[in-house]
Amino acid sequence: MNRTATVVATGRYLPERLVTNDELRSKFAPSGRAEIIDGFEARSGIRQRYHADAGQATSDLAAEAARQAMARAACQPADLDLIILGTDTPDQLTPATSVIVQAKLGASNAGTFDIGCACASFPTALATAVGLVTVNPDIRRVLVIGAYLMHRLADPDDPMSFFYGDGAGAAIVEPTQGPGLLASAFLADGRYARHWSIAAGGTAEPASHAAVEAGRTRVRLNERYPPEINEEGWPRLMGRLAAQGGFTMDAVDLAVFTQVNAASIDKVCDRVNLARDRAPKLMDRYGYTGSACVPIALDHAIEHGLVGSGDLVTLLGSGVGYNMAGVALRLEENLPA
Repeated sequence: MNRTATVVATGRYLPERLVTNDELRSKFAPSGRAEIIDGFEARSGIRQRYHADAGQATSDLAAEAARQAMARAACQPADLDLIILGTDTPDQLTPATSVIVQAKLGASNAGTFDIGCACASFPTALATAVGLVTVNPDIRRVLVIGAYLMHRLADPDDPMSFFYGDGAGAAIVEPTQGPGLLASAFLADGRYARHWSIAAGGTAEPASHAAVEAGRTRVRLNERYPPEINEEGWPRLMGRLAAQGGFTMDAVDLAVFTQVNAASIDKVCDRVNLARDRAPKLMDRYGYTGSACVPIALDHAIEHGLVGSGDLVTLLGSGVGYNMAGVALRLEENLPA
């Protein structure tokens, strides 16, 4: 049998501070913008989110989720061969946030790198991890993390902060005797790159007093993304995964999509003939957590018995850029809950 790998344990972390939509309504009411929160709530299904405190960075959220996944896998820091962190909210531009996580975990034997394609980061990182385990016998245990702390990079007076919840999710990937990863698929369209962005702080426009004063070092929605991007792109990726993996939609035990719009998830399920109850919609509980939302939803599903050992799971993330990525895999046969 060809060497392959899969997820053997998961973990998640949400900061302590709960921010409800009512709190946001109260905040924006004096400026006459409470109804914007009402509209966002009705369209997205988001009811609340969690915010990190001032002393926490993305690496702290990532490390907490990692510790839970490692504990469930009975994995010590020294056992890790590689750490892959997916995020578009790094601690700083350089060095990579994954190497900071490595130090915080004490994983001295692990190599590290970051993947930065927004909400598509975790499926991309997972596919990368499995590929590396498959071709390199010296890599046997990979920690894959998705982490998000976008509210720190947002203008607190921008109602779009409704969408920025903080958190992290993690998975341990190891070789398996089972099917492991069945398929991966990717889409992108850079024509949308300027729709939602942090304009300044990179090489195109280095940070400056003028950029800070104009708000260009903050995350900003410049132009609305059409909902059809997900409602058309997700079915395309699901179709590719099914064709590559040799399965039908009725065989999928759990389908995790980016947790930003409940209605879009239902529409996609109907379009691909997937039962709606197999696609969790957890944005009412966790909010939208960007690069972390897919692993957070996967961990929640495992912990609550929605999916388990040996089940077929699809994970599909889509984010600004835009980037989309999906994977289909069989979970480990002895998956800890």
